[in-house]
Amino acid sequence: MRQAQPWIRSAAFDGLWLLSPPFVALLLVLLLPTHFRTSAQMPVVGWVVLVVFIDVAHVYSTLFRTYFDSTRRREQQRLLWLVPLGCYAAGVALHQLGGLVFWRVLAYLAVFHFIRQQYGFLRLYQRQEPTQPHRWLDTVLVYYATIYPLVYWHLSAPRNFTWFVEGDFLQHDWPTGRLLATLLYVTLLLLYLAKETRQWLLYRTFNWPRNLLLGGTAVSWYFGIVYFNGDLAFTLLNVVSHGIPYLALIWISRSAANTGTHRPLGQIYAIVGFLGLLFGLAYLEEGIWDGLVWREHASVFNWFQHLPAISSPTLLAWLVPLLALPQATHYVLDGFIWRRPKPVTA
Repeated sequence: MRQAQPWIRSAAFDGLWLLSPPFVALLLVLLLPTHFRTSAQMPVVGWVVLVVFIDVAHVYSTLFRTYFDSTRRREQQRLLWLVPLGCYAAGVALHQLGGLVFWRVLAYLAVFHFIRQQYGFLRLYQRQEPTQPHRWLDTVLVYYATIYPLVYWHLSAPRNFTWFVEGDFLQHDWPTGRLLATLLYVTLLLLYLAKETRQWLLYRTFNWPRNLLLGGTAVSWYFGIVYFNGDLAFTLLNVVSHGIPYLALIWISRSAANTGTHRPLGQIYAIVGFLGLLFGLAYLEEGIWDGLVWREHASVFNWFQHLPAISSPTLLAWLVPLLALPQATHYVLDGFIWRRPKPVTA
């Protein structure tokens, strides 16, 4: 009997939008000129596509599972008010301690969010598997496949890329620590390979989506952070592997009130509207950032250069947390909006 696979929607949809992005991103990186894999160079077009239209856009897609969903607005009203208010208050307090303190905390919050997304997908692809003693290895591996590259990064000299800003990660060059972390990673990979081989030999079972997820996680994080040392390579692998699956999951899980018609033309209009709104919000946010704070991409945000550049530390302490509020809120809310409701007991 053919083994049923635990696809979230279908083999075609999951394969294209949820599981293939890390492998496609790696292929694109390998096709890049060598200097993009080994330097801090980031072409403007690459920055716009990756940072604005994927990374920032995926932040705003959370709106479709929260504030744009009338049922969730009603059921989670307190959460949807308290999270942004709490994030802003915490952001202002952190920025008062220093701009780098604010960005460092936000960077580690983002890292936690990125790691937990992979664990969440793992749980979805494990949902039809019986609870077995070796299942812990899947969880350990999906976490360490993300944590190991971060440990390697923290124990290296400054690299040609950052998460948000220069110095946001604490770093100390310690080759021995990197070696120990690598040996542990290799050990876990070998244990997992042995476990999967045993499962196949004994039961002829192989969970394709779970293994593709773990493989993609390992590929995107290892090659993006450890193997390559280029800003474009890191951003491409990091953003594509995280943002596109998130956007796809939001799309297929949106409430019935937002599904629109099932006719092909209606679906096309719905997708265009969905992405168009996200791209517009992302462009607007980044334009305001560039006009008021960064002043780095005048060619992309020409109109926003008419805004006054803010340099006052006092004003920045209130402004920067406000501009970063969409992503901070996204990171925190994401820990709640995917939880399954607990069954009601009689």
